[in-house]
Amino acid sequence: MSVFSQESRSAFAEAYPEVPHKLAHGLLDHPLLELEALARFAETLPEASIEYNASDQPIGIEGKPAPTGIPIGETIRTIGESGSWAVLKNIEQNSEYARLLADLLDELRPVIEARTGRMLKTQGFIFVTSPGGVTPYHFDPEHNILLQIRGSKTMTQFPAGDPAYAADEMHEVYHKGGARELPWREELLAGGRDFAIGPGEAVFVPVMAPHFVRSGPTPSISLSITWRSEWSFAESDARALNGMLRRLGIRPAAPGRWPVSNRGKSLGWRVMRKIGVVS
Repeated sequence: MSVFSQESRSAFAEAYPEVPHKLAHGLLDHPLLELEALARFAETLPEASIEYNASDQPIGIEGKPAPTGIPIGETIRTIGESGSWAVLKNIEQNSEYARLLADLLDELRPVIEARTGRMLKTQGFIFVTSPGGVTPYHFDPEHNILLQIRGSKTMTQFPAGDPAYAADEMHEVYHKGGARELPWREELLAGGRDFAIGPGEAVFVPVMAPHFVRSGPTPSISLSITWRSEWSFAESDARALNGMLRRLGIRPAAPGRWPVSNRGKSLGWRVMRKIGVVS
């Protein structure tokens, strides 16, 4: 039985890869996504695969906030009272969660691969958030669908590729290993679009679309399913090359958004990396 409805798959086919939109899903009662199952899973993960901090963050932060010090299992089991935000990264390192991720992405694979080519580097992330928690303003390099399992969230998205919301220099620094958090100014808010999602709803996030997220009045569980494409990797390479050019005093043109391939800059960056000119 499909998790995504036919209506949602049709909407996704029409909008992918550049138009944010909502979808419906049928994943609400999956045993792997219950709170206790997630707490037990989190306790098996390596330290690099978990991140947790206080949930009452501002929309704009500089760098990663400090962890709360509450053990990850306790953080999740008491998420209603712990005032925390937690993410379990790369859930595909567990065979059961890997199957869940693969099954979900396989439903959308024909649309994805017809539009942006082979699906690459598939990854899953689970977010567990206390009431009222905030995920600060940032961007991500993956194509992403955020599925709401429990509680509610409002994601405010901003246009991808528009330097008014994420300066070209921020992209370039990120693609050379910098942070994904972005500077925030209140005047940016007018350009955002709110996507409110509750249990059984999801939202698609285009590659590098700036966004922040506010959780609703009850504990939240969300599953993020992500993938890369050759186009997204080419955009990353072009940004990295632009960063090098900018350091040489050149003001490079920003990479084009899909369906522009960015092939020339991407090949240039990959050749320089291969021969050791850059790392």
